[in-house]
Amino acid sequence: MNDKELVAQHAARKIEDGMIVGLGTGSTANCFIEALAQRHHQEGLKVQTVSSSVVSAIKARELGLPLLAVEQLKGLDVYVDGADEVAPDMTLLKGRGFDLVREKLLAGASREFWVLINPGKRVGRIGERFPIPVEVMPFAWQLVKESLAAIGGKAELRQTENKDGLVVTSHGSLVLDTAFAEAFDSHTLDTVLNGIPGVVEHGIFSHLTSAVFCARDGRVEEQSA
Repeated sequence: MNDKELVAQHAARKIEDGMIVGLGTGSTANCFIEALAQRHHQEGLKVQTVSSSVVSAIKARELGLPLLAVEQLKGLDVYVDGADEVAPDMTLLKGRGFDLVREKLLAGASREFWVLINPGKRVGRIGERFPIPVEVMPFAWQLVKESLAAIGGKAELRQTENKDGLVVTSHGSLVLDTAFAEAFDSHTLDTVLNGIPGVVEHGIFSHLTSAVFCARDGRVEEQSA
């Protein structure tokens, strides 16, 4: 069993009968979906799930997990996902998969938000290894880019893997990957980015994480808020 499977099964074992569970997107989230589906079928665990993306919805449906639409929700018990970076105060950087709107919506609506990682995802500050993804309205990207430059950010439109076009998010937006030359306070930047007209969402997840589960050397360490 690798670290992703280990931490995913650890999280799945904490799910209780009757819970509404938010499903993240990515390789670690896929392991969690598989572990949850196994409990659902083998143990008769009664859960309902809601997906952060089309990809995770397809995965859940293929494995026979009951799915709800986001429109049906008034709230959920727990949202489980990975992260690209995790700071010591449990602020996250997410968005390499660019499903930011649904991910942050589910994280904010959940009673608990569990983040599954390996030690390589821990950083001293957000933005240490990756640029900050800023999802923007397509017609506003140039103006938002100028606003980001005014606060010290160097932003570039995210291109497709083959460099033959621009990435379009599941929400129909463009993504400005923004690097900051100097260290910044992520909570302040979160507030500033939220206030820029034309920004749909961004990759800093501040004051949302309930627990971080980190697989290390065959065991899982837990950090709670």
